[in-house]
Amino acid sequence: MIRATQILPTSVFALLVGEVIILYASYLGVSYWLLGEGLDAWLNAEDGWLRISLVVISLLVAMYFLDFYEDVQRKDPVALMQQVCLVVGFAFLAQAMLSYGRGPVLFKWVMIWGSVAVIVMIPLWRSLFNKAIMASGGAESILLVGGSPVILDLAETLRERPHLRRKLLGYLSESAPAPQEIPGVPWLGEISQLKSVAEQVKPDRIVVGSRTSERSFPLADLIQLRFFGTPVDDIGTMYQEVFGRISLQELRPVELAFAKKVGPGQLETRIQSIYSFVIALVSIILLSPFLLLVAILIKLDSKGPVFFRQTRVGLHEKPFTLYKFRSMRMDAEKETGAVWASRDDPRVTTLGKWLRRLRIDEFPQFVNVLGGHMALVGPRPERPEFVSDLNEQIPFYRQRHYVKPGITGWAQINYKYGDTMEDTITKLEYDLYYIKNFQIALDMVIIFQTLKIMLRGRGGQ
Repeated sequence: MIRATQILPTSVFALLVGEVIILYASYLGVSYWLLGEGLDAWLNAEDGWLRISLVVISLLVAMYFLDFYEDVQRKDPVALMQQVCLVVGFAFLAQAMLSYGRGPVLFKWVMIWGSVAVIVMIPLWRSLFNKAIMASGGAESILLVGGSPVILDLAETLRERPHLRRKLLGYLSESAPAPQEIPGVPWLGEISQLKSVAEQVKPDRIVVGSRTSERSFPLADLIQLRFFGTPVDDIGTMYQEVFGRISLQELRPVELAFAKKVGPGQLETRIQSIYSFVIALVSIILLSPFLLLVAILIKLDSKGPVFFRQTRVGLHEKPFTLYKFRSMRMDAEKETGAVWASRDDPRVTTLGKWLRRLRIDEFPQFVNVLGGHMALVGPRPERPEFVSDLNEQIPFYRQRHYVKPGITGWAQINYKYGDTMEDTITKLEYDLYYIKNFQIALDMVIIFQTLKIMLRGRGGQ
């Protein structure tokens, strides 16, 4: 099961907690400066805590939508200051809307001077935090043993993302000299020296590569190290923790055959179906005026039907009819046949470009959710023409059909729209990770991330 730290690393959680404290302190400090002894009465009798909390929430929402907790290592102080100003601007807009609705808002000067404090303190805090992360210890130290085709990707990513709090001490190879050099990671010797090297560098964890032959591996030493308290994992497990996807290069059929869990249970599936149905029904009702407007615009923009219907492959590879707003011209595949959409696809209509960019073209799929063919979250449903070939060409591709397809999904929020075989493989790795770690909390994360992507107009094609 996926851990909370895999969605929000411990260091990022610490950053978030620090910023919540700073935001409250900024407005409380200014309130005390302006109100003096009347602060206590204002906080408790006049909803002061609520007023400040609404401002803090609006600031955190804006920071979330501007990727403050994904792009942690922001090195340009000017750009960071500009982003914080945007965040504060959103908070002022939220206060204006509350004031128009006669809601609880902060006093004008508390809002102004408190926001000035935020603009100064948040960049300063971020700078100090990043320096502390780079300089402090406490990161999990890892000793790599043996070879793997994903080692270079792991080493590069851990070097670029120090907030993940993992440090590669070095690696051992089956022979000397090492057949593969890992930039920034020292070679510490051969696998036969595992025990002595481990005693010397004292790793927090030993990670074993998939290309380590049993004949050359000192199994007795590894067992002894485990009994003395050093955790041991295969490199595929670490790959999942760092990248949030399952490496097909490291995945072996025996792992699926003997894994305790490879997908959702019946209760989890039923819960997902229930909340998917409820959210889809409420969304259709609330968005019906907007959906009608979109339908009218599509008719005015180009000839053809409002809705696009296409056969897709669903749960257990059963076909169903998928509905979308039409974003391409009527004869889109007359000459080419079934092909993937591509970036700047000439078949897309003028309005269709915006529908795809904002993912509005996906809204009619709520009907598929109501019909039970789809869930809100799951792998993207593919066309039968492609599925038959992909089942043959890509290992484990068939396993993505063991859950309902979704309007959005783990692959959709983490990777671009794919139009190549390499893209398809990468998205499958995300899909398999989602299926393996299926849980309601992960679905909620995906839904919130999707809302952010839609509002920022990213990822559509």
